[in-house]
Amino acid sequence: MNNKPVITIDGPAGAGKTTVSQRIANVYQYIWIDTGALYRGVALVSKQKGIDVSNDKGLDHLCHSLHLHFVRKGDQLHLFNHDQDISKDIRMPEISLLASTISANSLVRQYLLDVQRHLGKQGGAVFEGRDMGTVVFPDADIKFFLNADHSVRAKRRYAECCAKGIETSLETMSHEMKQRDTQDQNRKIAPLIPASDAILIDCSKMDIDQVVQRMCIEIDKKLQGQYA
Repeated sequence: MNNKPVITIDGPAGAGKTTVSQRIANVYQYIWIDTGALYRGVALVSKQKGIDVSNDKGLDHLCHSLHLHFVRKGDQLHLFNHDQDISKDIRMPEISLLASTISANSLVRQYLLDVQRHLGKQGGAVFEGRDMGTVVFPDADIKFFLNADHSVRAKRRYAECCAKGIETSLETMSHEMKQRDTQDQNRKIAPLIPASDAILIDCSKMDIDQVVQRMCIEIDKKLQGQYA
């Protein structure tokens, strides 16, 4: 057992996983890993190189040519592929949808599974994603599953895009989010479902502070007496 725990936070797009995960990592001084960014990274480069998502041989070669890693800049974690910062490009709506499709590929999942588990070996880490508590870290010390009503999630994601200068509409965002939810929930490999031992939090009517406070209560319960 590590001296510090692995915490997983799963849930659909727009549930607030990224913001909450960062806050939790800061509270406990753990590292934060945005695993969705890794899938987006693969999706972005595959699109740039014109590799079809059904081309297993092409995707396998692509994965072995990547060097995805995080670099902290101030209080932000940036994703790089080799020496190129791809943090902004991976947040485009079309890359989000492509990432959902490409995440169903077993070769891509195995490549990123190894990357993620290596990052979590020492503990003291918060991993956010869609299958962190079910597949990547089934023995994680503390697991959460965040969810919210579809309309709430769509509005949140639309506001994020507007703030970043990404051109879209609420209608388009809502439609793409429904598509991604359907893909994530119905894929054969690692579908989006809560782990049986995950703590479920519906944050439809909760603000970030309330969600973080609720999670900290649960984490402190687990930590008490276990990680001196």
